[in-house]
Amino acid sequence: MSPSKLIFITGVSSGFGRALAEEALQAGHRVAGTLRNAQACAEFDALAPGRSVGRVLDVTDFGAIAPLVAAVEQEIGAVDVLVNNAGYGHEGIMEESPLSEALHQFDVNVFGAVAVIKAFLPYFRQRRSGHILNITSMGGFITLPGISYYCGSKFALQGISETLTQELKPFNIAVTAIQPGSFRTDWAGRSMVRSPRTISDYDASFNPVRETREKRSGHQPGDPQKAAQAILQLLDAPEPPASLLLGSDAVKFVREKLHQMNADIDAWEDVSRSTDG
Repeated sequence: MSPSKLIFITGVSSGFGRALAEEALQAGHRVAGTLRNAQACAEFDALAPGRSVGRVLDVTDFGAIAPLVAAVEQEIGAVDVLVNNAGYGHEGIMEESPLSEALHQFDVNVFGAVAVIKAFLPYFRQRRSGHILNITSMGGFITLPGISYYCGSKFALQGISETLTQELKPFNIAVTAIQPGSFRTDWAGRSMVRSPRTISDYDASFNPVRETREKRSGHQPGDPQKAAQAILQLLDAPEPPASLLLGSDAVKFVREKLHQMNADIDAWEDVSRSTDG
């Protein structure tokens, strides 16, 4: 196992962030985690006094991010691993979902993560070390009905993450996109924002999808603790992958999409190649 590291995780109050923080502390690492209020920070500080340190941050308060990162680096120490975990799911048929919901989904899931990465990069680059873990989703590669804003945000973060892998490799900074499938977190429960149904044309196709998603909340196949243990294995990898799927459902759905993509490429290859000059 690697020596103790200082891991900075956004959103450690619940879900993956909390599970990862607890597993990291149990493994002997130090964790600086962001939470939404002072009471949650105090509770996080008490998890492992001296090794768990909470900081209040809303990742959409972009102006607060760089000063907080600078304070963490100065007061707690050099951060070895950044985990962009803060995020939520929006569910709703696109035609029924206000544009404001799309903007907020991207502010949290994409631009908040980008702002945190940009705040840490000067430190990582100067030290020629660091590992950035971006929690994307299998929904950053496959799609499902009713989560277009969510999938769009995760596709965006996935693309940014994969590009950063190439940009930062010369500085010995690794970047890994973590792509979980369905896990027993609050993602489809209290954490999910659902746009109200307003257009009856979608009732037959979408109502069963929404009902199934609500019923499955808390009963998904994935175990967040096992996900956290899998993520921690990356910290010891000499060459971490650019992406890591978590969950048998993620593996299944991504393989199915790759198979369909290959079939479509083969079927339309002549048309695709016909556009060369």
